[in-house]
Amino acid sequence: MNNSKRLRVLVVDDTIVYRKIVGDILSELPNVEVVGTANNGKIAMAKIASLKPDLITLDIEMPEMNGLEVLTQIREEASDVGAIMLSTLTQEGGDMTIKALELGAFDFIPKPQEGGSRDENRETIKGMLLPMLKAFVNRQEIKNILKGKIPYAGEEKTSKKVEKPGNVVARMRMISDTHKPKSEIIAIGISTGGPIALSKMMPKIPKNIGVPILVVQHMPPIFTRSLADSLNGKCSLDVREARDGEVLSPNTVLIAPGGKQMKVAATADGKNRIIRITNDPPENSCKPSVDYLFRSVAYHYVGRATGVIMTGMGTDGNTGLKLMKRNGSFIIAQDEPSCTVFGMPKEPIESGIVDVISSIDTISAVITNTVKKAF
Repeated sequence: MNNSKRLRVLVVDDTIVYRKIVGDILSELPNVEVVGTANNGKIAMAKIASLKPDLITLDIEMPEMNGLEVLTQIREEASDVGAIMLSTLTQEGGDMTIKALELGAFDFIPKPQEGGSRDENRETIKGMLLPMLKAFVNRQEIKNILKGKIPYAGEEKTSKKVEKPGNVVARMRMISDTHKPKSEIIAIGISTGGPIALSKMMPKIPKNIGVPILVVQHMPPIFTRSLADSLNGKCSLDVREARDGEVLSPNTVLIAPGGKQMKVAATADGKNRIIRITNDPPENSCKPSVDYLFRSVAYHYVGRATGVIMTGMGTDGNTGLKLMKRNGSFIIAQDEPSCTVFGMPKEPIESGIVDVISSIDTISAVITNTVKKAF
């Protein structure tokens, strides 16, 4: 898809208010065409077959056929169609949203809570939807480039550093010899496309990796707990939402709570490192922020940390990674073809601070190798 082609969108929601709000927002955009609406999943699947949209906005909780069932059927019958979910801010809504993202939904928008006016709700949804649409279009262009459907006109700025699958083992042996001392902590920053990427990557990390892993995933409250619960069911590691004051322990993955900031701090005696959950302001419009975590890791683990930047919109994490690199950390970035959105890894890669660029299929091995010799 190129920018001259209109993005065809089907709006699916069982609530007429949200069909109207989302439809009106989309109709105002010059390169978007609302091809239809549907008030349940069965009607949506029929319209997908006849209207062939590029993207659907999809309510999760619907009668007859819910959003998860629609996504499952799309994977089987219309895999090129993208989906942006509209989710309720409840624990059940959070759990279903994580499942939707793991099924391949591009991203999600939390429905505004009751109390706001229709105009306020409209502006809230518009503010979240517009950058998602832009990122989705860019991702579709990358997919078409990889499929050979459209030529690539840009410069291949990072082609010399991108790891090919056949080179990974040799590259890892070299890292084993050159990266000393080994890392004592892994810090991961991730956003759009994160749940599906983490669900592919985290189960491959061995249960005895021997270090703590800290994750900042851009998400609002409730959803990060659902993400932690989902990953905990898939991984041999202990995965949970982080709690203020807990001591960092090996073989444990702590995910920053949505709507809060997470950093590493020292205990009073300086012998241990603990998690601090704060209500400090957003950074890069993000709370939790990757930069906020990475700065603390750079300070408390000089020369003994691995920083990982993965799929996501924006540039959160770039400044923190530069500080980590300056303090001797090993830096890993997810490669462009396997990212849902290449925003967050792009600048670190182009600035030259990244040690290894890895696909989602091999990134767990790269991470593990910075901690102990895997070969």
